[in-house]
Amino acid sequence: MSEPAFSALKEKVALITGGSSGIGAATAHALADKGARVVIGYHQGASRAERLLAELPGTGHRAVQIILEDSATIDRAAETIHESYGRADILVNSAGFTRVIPVADLDALTDEIMDAILIANVRGTFAVIRAMAPLLRESGAGVVVNVSSIAAFTGLGSSIAYCAAKAALDVITTSLGRALAPQIRVLSVSPGPVATDFVPGRDRAALENLAQRTPMKRVVEPDEVAAAILACVTHLKMSTGTRIIVDGGTHL
Repeated sequence: MSEPAFSALKEKVALITGGSSGIGAATAHALADKGARVVIGYHQGASRAERLLAELPGTGHRAVQIILEDSATIDRAAETIHESYGRADILVNSAGFTRVIPVADLDALTDEIMDAILIANVRGTFAVIRAMAPLLRESGAGVVVNVSSIAAFTGLGSSIAYCAAKAALDVITTSLGRALAPQIRVLSVSPGPVATDFVPGRDRAALENLAQRTPMKRVVEPDEVAAAILACVTHLKMSTGTRIIVDGGTHL
């Protein structure tokens, strides 16, 4: 690894929610590879977060618990980052969850499931942005990247609730892209199906089958989504309030 590449984000501080696995973990590697100090936000994956910390290049990394349904834990995480680093430059919102519920099965999508998905994916993400905004604003060149989904605009996904949650997240991206400029840029990265265990019951064989029906005919890997997130941070300096699609053409 060349020194210029490693130092591209030297001294920058990045918080990644849902950072202990999947797209979040791949993003932690991508940002640490560029010299950032990475804060891994986890809910129940403390041991995964610790293992990931041991793998990351560079120094100054740490893990904090963030429970999206509990804004007090979010506020404490922001305070911990302020006390530990005195700054924050990058926020990647990768945390969330879904349930697989057929679109036509309206009764299966109960109020409780709807509320849980919306709170975790929408309210919780907004609460993280709200808590981190003062530090990102002080950076003068802060960036928020929300991990959304093509489900937001195709209406096809694990459940109607998940599609609605990601559509709401994209609207938040647009609204805050306007409201937080010029000190903070806000972007969505919208993957199609990705090779993670995020969707319960969707294995590699199912992903390969889906991929054969796309223009690119291969499965989207977590590090490819992480590369798009990295590009949002390092290269797309005049982009805000919009989405970057990473789906191999699935939405076409």
